Amino acid sequence: MKRFMLLKRLILPLLIVVALVVGWFSFFLHWSYSTGERAGWVQKLSHKGWICKTWEGEQALVSQPGAVAEKFLFTVHDDAVAADINRLMGKRVSLHYEEKVGLPTSCFGDTRYFITKVVPVDEISLTPGVVVQTPAASAPMPASVASAP
Repeated sequence: MKRFMLLKRLILPLLIVVALVVGWFSFFLHWSYSTGERAGWVQKLSHKGWICKTWEGEQALVSQPGAVAEKFLFTVHDDAVAADINRLMGKRVSLHYEEKVGLPTSCFGDTRYFITKVVPVDEISLTPGVVVQTPAASAPMPASVASAP
């Protein structure tokens, strides 16, 4: 009987703590503080980590031509999304992200921004009504313009 009480005093609190920790991580991995889109050029994506390997990347955000680029640091957990980002490297893309808060270690990623989808962007909006086509989206030049001196 004493052995049963001793096990009950040790194991029950331990199970409660484990359940609370698992519940904490489960909640904060599935709940998003914010979601959104960032458009720009992905300039870096690397698979790194000692034990927990994650894809960590950097996107250059330019609001106007000639302006200093702001960097958006992000994490990717899905290998398929990372492959899509690698395929579109150097092109203008829109990254859909979910911001996660409450994750206490860097084992889940170096940033709070987790990329869930990447979409190529075909045009750049400079101001309302002024749009610049990217080279991939613009139509080929007519022969008369291409051969003009």
